[in-house]
Amino acid sequence: MSARPIRLLISDIDGTLVRRDKSLSDGVVAAVRRVLSAGIPVSLISARPPSGMLWIAQRLGLEGPIAAFNGGTVVMPDGRVVSQATLDPATAAAALARIDRAGVTPWLFAYGKWYARDRTNSNLGREKLAAGLEPIFDVDLSAHLDQADKLVGVSADHDLLATIEAETQTVLGKNATVARSQPYYLDITGPDANKGAGVATLAAAYGVPLSAVAVLGDQRNDLPMFARAAMSVAMGQAPEAVRAAASHVALSSEEDGVADAIDRFVLPAIVA
Repeated sequence: MSARPIRLLISDIDGTLVRRDKSLSDGVVAAVRRVLSAGIPVSLISARPPSGMLWIAQRLGLEGPIAAFNGGTVVMPDGRVVSQATLDPATAAAALARIDRAGVTPWLFAYGKWYARDRTNSNLGREKLAAGLEPIFDVDLSAHLDQADKLVGVSADHDLLATIEAETQTVLGKNATVARSQPYYLDITGPDANKGAGVATLAAAYGVPLSAVAVLGDQRNDLPMFARAAMSVAMGQAPEAVRAAASHVALSSEEDGVADAIDRFVLPAIVA
């Protein structure tokens, strides 16, 4: 149990709140509403754009701010933008150069749109469901970098993507956040668009100290928020390094891990 009662719950979405088919189960919805009924606000943080998050916030009955693009954009459940931090254009251009190479497909999220390459990419269908957007093809990505929310390097070669991740972190340094949100997705966002800074922003918006925040996640890009929150729960299918960094480990997302985390760890920590 955390040192003080939990007063805010923040959950990742893909691999955590939703299942592999991007569905949100009735069991998870019911569990989140048990937290809300206990008087504890619930928020979301995700690599998704706002368009892929709003329906979830609305189905869960959330009323406060949520964070898209790993914390770079904060919106209300009705879609109103509270704050937005994009990549510097020069940094975005340097990032695009790192991921526009053989074996990697670059994507760009900007202006509320998704610009993509390769109409045959096997991840397009999954991303349409997650982002709530249709991809726009045959566009020069380099001409749309003045308000880039996120660049993504997509590759089935996970080792290659890990190498590019390390190289890009070195090249861009403090000018960007570079982290894989999935083994096949390398996300590049603004320097403050990471889940560590994102949960701090959300906690401040709700008037809750980080020492009273619980977070739920499943991937390496969730580690920064695990390090800052009072309680962290990893989904059962998370990589070993993520599970090792968490306060607790729940069932997998396919087994309604969020509901398990809420009932076993979060709700008992609401009362001191």
